[in-house]
Amino acid sequence: SNRKKMTSSRRHHLKVNKDYEKKLSSSAADCGKIIFWGFFMHQQELCKKLHAAIDKIDDERYDAEAKVQKADKEIEDLKIKVVDLIGVKKPALKKVRMSADTMLQALLGSKHKVTMDLRANLKQVKKEVKEEPTEAVGDWRKNIEDKADRKKMFEAS
Repeated sequence: SNRKKMTSSRRHHLKVNKDYEKKLSSSAADCGKIIFWGFFMHQQELCKKLHAAIDKIDDERYDAEAKVQKADKEIEDLKIKVVDLIGVKKPALKKVRMSADTMLQALLGSKHKVTMDLRANLKQVKKEVKEEPTEAVGDWRKNIEDKADRKKMFEAS
């Protein structure tokens, strides 16, 4: 009896409010489901786009790798051609003072003990001393007189 009695209008008002809250909560839940579903669809679309982009980039990467491998092969072929054209570089020779015996020993190995006198096989050539005729060296005055006579001969004619 301590409790106050609720009037029928008050009861009705509370009942309407409860129903309204139920509808709101159920519609919010539905709304949340719709929002979630839209978000999920959006995410799924993004994933499809990303996969398509990845496939495209992967194809481009494969093509680029193939081009690089082809270019590397061409470079190797050209290097081989250059070496064939130029030939192998010969190292610069150093001057070495070495006797014929040490040279033969280096070529044939230390087992072969070869001594060689290279001068023994050379041909002996004797120097001939040419003697100039003494007439050509004669008196220089005589030569001048002969030339003077010749000069007179040309002047006379």
